[in-house]
Amino acid sequence: MSAWLTAVNRHRTTSILKVEAVSPTVKVFTFKDRQCAKACPGQFLMLWIPSVDEIPLSILDVDREKATVSVAVKRVGEATGALHNMRAGDKIGVRGPFGNSFTPKKGKVLLVGGGVGIAPLTFLAKELAAKTASKTVVVLGAKTIEELIFLDKLKGLCGEENVLAATEDGSYGIKGLASSLAESVMTREKFDAVYTCGPEPMTRAVLDHAEKLGVYAEASLERIMRCAIGICGSCVIGGYRVCRDGPIFNINQLKTVKNEFGFWKRDFNGKRVAV
Repeated sequence: MSAWLTAVNRHRTTSILKVEAVSPTVKVFTFKDRQCAKACPGQFLMLWIPSVDEIPLSILDVDREKATVSVAVKRVGEATGALHNMRAGDKIGVRGPFGNSFTPKKGKVLLVGGGVGIAPLTFLAKELAAKTASKTVVVLGAKTIEELIFLDKLKGLCGEENVLAATEDGSYGIKGLASSLAESVMTREKFDAVYTCGPEPMTRAVLDHAEKLGVYAEASLERIMRCAIGICGSCVIGGYRVCRDGPIFNINQLKTVKNEFGFWKRDFNGKRVAV
């Protein structure tokens, strides 16, 4: 194991500084951690909830001067439910940052995020706005307007006219799926790169359309991760370990796992289950 990975894999204890509810099911937790505050958009960390579990989370934002880190967490089970019940001042554990990051491209780029998958893309939008001469268009999707998170933040980063939304019930933006809206945007406008994160059927549809149009694309994949350092094999897809080789994969890498990507993953027992 490299010296770098040994350093970031060391378990650190810290305190929650702030908890903010951004939807009925999603809260943002901010805490101090000097290692994770060095992260790039797309990287993830392992957050330990004492006496409950340790879970992988995409990094939403960092403040490198204050050494603080923010993650967006959707309540989906025992661990995330326990985390949602925690308050500022409560102790948590942190390892990371792990994995690779998005490859920022200059020019006109499209970000396509579904649900809480918009979190790492919001971090990317911030970096693109600060460092490159890029125009960033965002397609944001959720089931309802209440679950459409970081809309105002993205409008502030990318310009209100460049942020488009789709809700499945039609309560905000276009009625339908984010992938369908993204396909129509990609067909209408030319982009230099597409970045996507969210439900895997959505990311698969976005990547398929990017491939059809010959546009460079990257996707952030979600798999069960236990060790985060490439040992346990829980996150394997094809010949890749998502925690070490990803979680960001480019369109050429994903072509090699087309029979798996968007269709199935492994459960906690290693069995194949539908995505």
